[in-house]
Amino acid sequence: MIAKISSGKETAGLIRYLFDTKKAKDHTDPHLVASWDGFAPDPGRSDDPDATRKILVADLDLHVKQARRLGRAPEQHVWHCSLRAAPEDRILSDEEWADIARRVVAATGIAPDGDPDGCRWVAVRHASDHIHIAATKVRADLRTARHWNDYHTADRELAAIEKEYGMLQVVRGDRTAAKRPTRAEQEKARRAGQDKPARERLRTTVRTAVAAASSMEEFVHLLSHIDDVLVEVVYFPSGDVRGYKVAAEDTTTAGKEPVWFSGSELAPDLSFPKIRKRLENIDPQPAGQPGRRRPNPWHQATAAAERIPHHLDQTDDEASQAHLGAFGEALDALPLLAPQALRPQLREAATAFERATRSRIQAEHQHARALRGAVRAMVREPTPKDGAILSMFLDAAILVVIAVARWHQLRHHDQQVAAAQQTLLHLQAAYDQAATAPLAALAQRQPPQQTVDRHIRRLRQVVPEHAEQIIEDPAFAALTTALAEAETAGHDPERLLTHAADQRALDDARRPARVLTWRIQRLSARPAPSAQARAAQAQAAQARSTTQRPTAPAHLAPAVPAPQPQRTRRR
Repeated sequence: MIAKISSGKETAGLIRYLFDTKKAKDHTDPHLVASWDGFAPDPGRSDDPDATRKILVADLDLHVKQARRLGRAPEQHVWHCSLRAAPEDRILSDEEWADIARRVVAATGIAPDGDPDGCRWVAVRHASDHIHIAATKVRADLRTARHWNDYHTADRELAAIEKEYGMLQVVRGDRTAAKRPTRAEQEKARRAGQDKPARERLRTTVRTAVAAASSMEEFVHLLSHIDDVLVEVVYFPSGDVRGYKVAAEDTTTAGKEPVWFSGSELAPDLSFPKIRKRLENIDPQPAGQPGRRRPNPWHQATAAAERIPHHLDQTDDEASQAHLGAFGEALDALPLLAPQALRPQLREAATAFERATRSRIQAEHQHARALRGAVRAMVREPTPKDGAILSMFLDAAILVVIAVARWHQLRHHDQQVAAAQQTLLHLQAAYDQAATAPLAALAQRQPPQQTVDRHIRRLRQVVPEHAEQIIEDPAFAALTTALAEAETAGHDPERLLTHAADQRALDDARRPARVLTWRIQRLSARPAPSAQARAAQAQAAQARSTTQRPTAPAHLAPAVPAPQPQRTRRR
C-alpha cells in the first residue's frame, strides 16, 4: 500500500473533486468511510449532494476560519492523502478502510490518538482499491498541526498495516536513494526526444568520471572534456573548492540558461566532499621494475572482488559498505572497457547496482583501497582483446552481487535487495555473452582422456561435495584444458585446485566448472614456482601432515590406521 500526500489552499475544491462523478470516470460510488467524529455529513449518501457538500466544507473549515480571524491560519491549510492498495490485494471493506484512515491520521500527527483537539478530517472512498483523506491543518486549539515528515510516518504505519491485513508488502527505502526526475523533467526529455532526463544522464556521466579518476583534479578535468556536459567549480571566498555543478548542453530553461545540478542533487554519494573522501582512498599501482613483470590490473581487480563476499561475512558494516561503493565504481567503469556488444547490459547493471551501493551505514573507504586502485589501473590500460579476462571479472562480479543481496537482506534493506537482484540479471546476461567464445576455445584444446581422468580424480579429492556437478557442467572440458595447460607451465594442478576452491565457496555458483576455469587461468598466469620452491612446499606439507597425524596406541595400530588430515576450506 502506498501513500501520496500533498497540501492545498482550498477545501471546497478538494471536496468537490472527491465527490465528482461526471468528470472523474473512476468515481463510481463516492462516500465517506470515516471522519473526525464519525458524524460528518456525507454528500455521497445525501438526497441533496450539493447542499451537503457545502455543509461538509464549512465543518472542515471551522477552525481554519477562526484561526484566520486571529491571523494564525497557515496559507496551505488543506492536507490531502491518497492511499492505494496493490492490484493483487483483496478488496477491503469500508470498515477496514476506515480503520486504516484513522491509523494514518494518528501516525502523521493530523489527529493523534486520544487528542480531543486533533484536526478535522474525512476519508472518502470512490473506488474499490483506494481512499482519499481530506483534512484541514488547524486544530481545535487553533494551533497548526505538527505533521512534519508525514510521508515517512505514514509509510511506516502502512508497512505495519500490510502485515496485519495480509496485503502485499511494498518494497520501501531508507531515504538514501537518488532523487528521481520530476514529472516536468520527464516531459521535457520526452518532448526533446531524449531517452532519459538530464538528471539521470548526468548522474551516469558523473559516476563514470569518478570511477575513472584518481584525484579531484582529474575528476574535474574528465568532466570538462566530456561532450555535451557543462561543468562549473564553486569556490569559497578563501579560494578553496566548495563543490561543483554540472549541466547538459541540450537541456536549458525558457531563457536558454543551463539547468544546473550540484553533485548532491544527482545522488547523495556524488557530493564534492564524499567524492573527495573516496578518491583519497585509492591504492597507487606499483610502477614497473626492471626484470619484474607488472601485475595485471584485471587480475588484481578480480582478486579484490573475490574477497568481497568474505568481507561481507564479517561484523564490520562500515568496511562492508566501503566495499559495496568500490565495487559499484568497478561496474561504472566496465562499459568503458568492454566490447561494444556488451555495453548495454553492463550499463544497465551499473545503473541498477547504484541503489545497492547506498544505505544508512557510513562507509569507511580506507578498507576498499585495493579494488579502487586496480579499477583506475584497468581504465588506463589498453582494452584487453582476450574475452577471458573480462569473463573472469564478470564471473567474480556475479558472486559478489549474490553476496551483496544477502547482506542487504539480513539488514532489511529492501530497495537495495531488489537493486542487487536486478543487477544480477544484467551481469549474467553480459557474462553468458562474454564467456561463450573463450570457453569454446578452451574446450577445443581439451587434453587426452587419460589426462581428463586424472583431473577428475583430483576434483573428487579436493572438492568432493561439488565434483559431480563440476564434471556434468558443459564448461568441464574448458576446465580440464586450463588445468592441463597450467600443469604444462610448471604448476601443480592439485595445489591450484585447492587454492581456487579455498578462495571462495562454490555454493552460490550456477556453473562451478566455469568459476574454477577462470580462477585456474588467473592463478596459472603467475610464474610457476621453481623446482626448488616446489620441493620446499612439498617438504613443508609433509612436515605439517606428520605433525597433525594423531598417534595411535601400539596395540591398535594394525587394526585402526591413523586418520589422514582433512583439508579445511575457508568459507
